[in-house]
Amino acid sequence: MSHENGSSEATRIFVTGACEGSAQLCEALAAHPDLEVVGTAEEVRDAAGALAGGHLNVVLHATNAATLPFDEIAGIREHTRAPLIILAAGEASELLDQALDADISDVLLLPQLTENVVFAVRKAAHSGRRAQAAAIGKKGRIVTVFSPKGGTGKTVIATNLASALAKFEGKRTLLLDLDLQFGDAAIMLGLEPDKTIYDLVVAPGELDSEKLAGYIARHPAGLDILPAPLRPEDAELVTEGKLGRLLEVARESYDMIVVDTSPFFHGPMLATLDQTDDLLLVCSLDVPTVKNVRLSLQTLELLSFPTTKVQVVLNRANTKVGMKQKEVESALEQRVRFQVPSDRAVPLSVNRGNPVVLAESGADFSKAVREMAKVVATPQQEDAGKKRRFLAKA
Repeated sequence: MSHENGSSEATRIFVTGACEGSAQLCEALAAHPDLEVVGTAEEVRDAAGALAGGHLNVVLHATNAATLPFDEIAGIREHTRAPLIILAAGEASELLDQALDADISDVLLLPQLTENVVFAVRKAAHSGRRAQAAAIGKKGRIVTVFSPKGGTGKTVIATNLASALAKFEGKRTLLLDLDLQFGDAAIMLGLEPDKTIYDLVVAPGELDSEKLAGYIARHPAGLDILPAPLRPEDAELVTEGKLGRLLEVARESYDMIVVDTSPFFHGPMLATLDQTDDLLLVCSLDVPTVKNVRLSLQTLELLSFPTTKVQVVLNRANTKVGMKQKEVESALEQRVRFQVPSDRAVPLSVNRGNPVVLAESGADFSKAVREMAKVVATPQQEDAGKKRRFLAKA
């Protein structure tokens, strides 16, 4: 079957939500020869099955809200990565402004001529296909955040770094929570996902990009997360082999994969190290943590992990506890690459389930993490001597 736009098949669309004029528009789109309206659903939750599977070219979401319906968008993004067009009725200037910073292909204010909507759909579908084509053969970078001691702020840094990469660097980002027994990444993002990495690895069939998309949770900032299992006993089912395959598939689907880890060099951590591009080793200004970080550096050397991939992050770097950065560097024989200050906004954001970089972008903590995101998103070929171990001056 041929179509006027020259493609061999119709552009498949699904319409969620409702607003004034959306029902009539749906009828007109269904009659258009170049489009196939796969279905409609006023409630996003009723469309879960139809949205999943990767078969849609564009999703249209109708709303009467004057602002962007972030919860409904997040619900759609839990099931599909198809380009999203918002349909709105009436005054929506704030919605238009918000859409500029969100994962939205277009905003159409109704009423509109049918052909105008069809053009917008074609444009969004074309952009989606072009983005997919550009991603073929392109491998995402894996940034692993690790600390050998609890309480260093590892998960706070991982969640904020991933949020900054998605929101401010425009990277398709996946946050993978590999603290398999007691992972808190989803909670720190204010999410209560139905599916976890456990559900993914026990599901039948071959793991590919479309299958992965069915198990991730979507944050309104544009960040995807694959949470840790809900029960500690399910952690053992996430084997090294399955994790290795998961990381390979994630590289094909995302620009950046941020991995939050448990404080152990166990099987999943070793499998992650095999594919890690940057290892952010989180340290703090206390003797026990410095001692454990030094042991970690020695372990990494025994594992033949390249020292040029290791970047030390000094968290709460401005805390006055009788220890200075130079003392840490001397003890570790390693340069501190990133300094992240202590900030009262951090515990507040953790309790509210909203990353600091999103809630208070002007906070000192946020500025430091956004700078970190810029560096890991666009890695530079630095002088190897700067990143290798060195003996600090006495």
